[in-house]
Amino acid sequence: VFLKFLHQIRNRSDVVINITTGGNPQSAIEERLRAPLQLKPEMCSLNMGSMNFGLYPVANRVKEFTHDWEAAYLEKSRDTIFRNTFRDIEYILKNLGNDHGVRFEHECYDVGHLYTLAHFLDRGLIRPPVFVQTIFGILGGIGPDPEDLVHMKRTADRLLGNDYVWSILGAGRHQFNLVTMGAIMGGNVRVGLEDNIYLGKGELAQSNADQVTKIRRILTDLSLDIATPDEAREMLALKGAGNVGF
Repeated sequence: VFLKFLHQIRNRSDVVINITTGGNPQSAIEERLRAPLQLKPEMCSLNMGSMNFGLYPVANRVKEFTHDWEAAYLEKSRDTIFRNTFRDIEYILKNLGNDHGVRFEHECYDVGHLYTLAHFLDRGLIRPPVFVQTIFGILGGIGPDPEDLVHMKRTADRLLGNDYVWSILGAGRHQFNLVTMGAIMGGNVRVGLEDNIYLGKGELAQSNADQVTKIRRILTDLSLDIATPDEAREMLALKGAGNVGF
């Protein structure tokens, strides 16, 4: 599936391409890594722990579903655990990171995930600079309150010192207020339709580009700098677009 669009993205831009290691939470770790191991991208996402991932409350807010599968998919999350055990994480770090030079977007949905990240950093399986994506507002993880964001930042500072690059992801309607707050505090931001389908209250985003354009305008108005792809590669110590497998 990835190969259907990765070449088009590379031909049209110089962006850093990040591929998930999550996939289907019911799949074995070997299946989840099949595409990343073949493609050897500059970066992959990596959830730093197993967790409940509750999307089912969304169903109560939808008046009419577009597709037959949507309601069942949301309801299934009531009894689904997203698995990423210590063994899974170690397997990914060794097989993708050590063997192929892939760096990771370490997705931390709660405070305990930061401690897991520090554990692997102490063991030498993760090399700084560590890209830490703190995620807020998913049922099963930490909440979306400003105090939660401050607590995650304070904990990361204490555990990781100066060895990390911080980013913020706010789920759903919390997206733009949390990422803006994080940017003011010195963090980087993540937006996109995977995290939130709206551009504003009651207004569906038509594309990822809509959300990127909006947050870029906000950051520019705040006199905050926007990194180029090459500057991002330098910040995150990536291997470069010329060293991938696609």
